[in-house]
Amino acid sequence: MAQTMTATHPITTVRSRLAGLLDMLGRVSLSLHLLLFRLAVASVFFKAGMTKWASWGSTIALFAEEYKVPVLPPAMAAALATTFELGCSTLLALGLATRLATLPILGQLMVIQLFVYPQAWTEHIVWGSILLLLLTRGAGAISLDRLIGFEPSDRGR
Repeated sequence: MAQTMTATHPITTVRSRLAGLLDMLGRVSLSLHLLLFRLAVASVFFKAGMTKWASWGSTIALFAEEYKVPVLPPAMAAALATTFELGCSTLLALGLATRLATLPILGQLMVIQLFVYPQAWTEHIVWGSILLLLLTRGAGAISLDRLIGFEPSDRGR
């Protein structure tokens, strides 16, 4: 009896392994990504809020002399920024009222981009993109939002 030999082409093997790897990567839960994104953005803004809080006099001076946010008095702008940074960052980290918590930070980010540091657009676009993902997709399964029913569990996360 003649044996049939099948030769596996090296390109086919590479494609097969790549397909398997991509399939495995595609199974990583979106909720894990959302958790990491929440923690990443929260850590940036929480740190900024803590810096403002720790040196309040310097913060008001910074808002008066460097930031010069239009319309709002420096003390009010500093208070709003610090409140948003600390409060919304905490909510994002916990995954509580996540979609709502993104809005003040997105607003603050736009003000910073337009009036304070327009040259920092590369950082702002990263933070803004993450915040937009959280706004549109929610906190994911690893969140208090899901635990208390703010986010439905039937979205395949």
